[in-house]
Amino acid sequence: MKRPDKESIKKMRKELFEGIDNGELTLGQATRRMRKTLGMNRRVYAETILKISHDALQDIETEKGNPTLKTLQKVGKPFGLDVGFVRKE
Repeated sequence: MKRPDKESIKKMRKELFEGIDNGELTLGQATRRMRKTLGMNRRVYAETILKISHDALQDIETEKGNPTLKTLQKVGKPFGLDVGFVRKE
């Protein structure tokens, strides 16, 4: 997978954060967008950036499984995101 150029990355990050803030993205969708923003395939992103298994990342992206809090923290960390409660409107 080719890494996007700087302008594309900036746009993708903005759209990612807006989608999260507006509650428009599921956990799996947001996780996949984070990976795509960096232009990495699932295996490389999971093993080198997140330090989790490919299968764990695949389960999150496909909305399967039940990730631990520690895994969720690892997923959010590269984008400055943390796990917490969000008030629904």
